[in-house]
Amino acid sequence: MDDWTRDPNLSGIRKEKLQMLQSMAAMGSGKGVSELLPILMTAANTSREKGLQFSDAEIELIIQVMKQNKTPEETARIDQMLQMIKMLKK
Repeated sequence: MDDWTRDPNLSGIRKEKLQMLQSMAAMGSGKGVSELLPILMTAANTSREKGLQFSDAEIELIIQVMKQNKTPEETARIDQMLQMIKMLKK
């Protein structure tokens, strides 16, 4: 897995946030969509406990960076994860 957290475009985002996202991405690697839900729930709880809140601008920037140089299948997987996150927020 490439280390997208080192992308210079993300330099304004706290290191703790990027490390948490990298950990979540590693846990979700190779998992099916149904297996991602528990990972997302755990990540949401962990970020709340640590007081890590992402602004809309941070989220959009992170998504753009994560999608760089990905295959269409990987991009679709990222999009599926985003849909799941949106469903959880409702």
